[in-house]
Amino acid sequence: MRTAICPGSFDPITLGHLDVVRRAAKLFDRVIVLVLSNGEKDRGMFAPRRRLELAKLAVEDLPNVEADLWTGLLADYARQKGACALVKGVRNGTDFDWEDQMAWINRSLAEELETVLLPASPEYSWFSSTMAREMIRYGQDLTKYLPSGVAEEIRKGMG
Repeated sequence: MRTAICPGSFDPITLGHLDVVRRAAKLFDRVIVLVLSNGEKDRGMFAPRRRLELAKLAVEDLPNVEADLWTGLLADYARQKGACALVKGVRNGTDFDWEDQMAWINRSLAEELETVLLPASPEYSWFSSTMAREMIRYGQDLTKYLPSGVAEEIRKGMG
């Protein structure tokens, strides 16, 4: 079984993230959406456990996709799960440069681990979790930016 990991902070998971996950699910037997919990990003809008709940909600209709939470090195998790690849979406050259660096770091830690970079679909290439958090802060409609169940869950939590 070929397992891929789609890692990220997912604060919150967006339609762009979900697009990459859906595309990865067509390429691999098993895909794990991995909510990474690290000191820098944990100061975000949602606590790591809440980000995991929202990620699980977003992928519940994908039979070969699951979500998990991890606080250690990504390469260690990948090794533990027998993953052969990390799948990341890239929106622009800045994303590519960052992900290229991270790919080499992860490869130096686990040489069997490949990184697959998927270009963002045009309809999602301009949007980020940072922008989603701003929309949430100002009470904007989230249906254009977040999976419907996630948008509804966040809206309920703010009401």
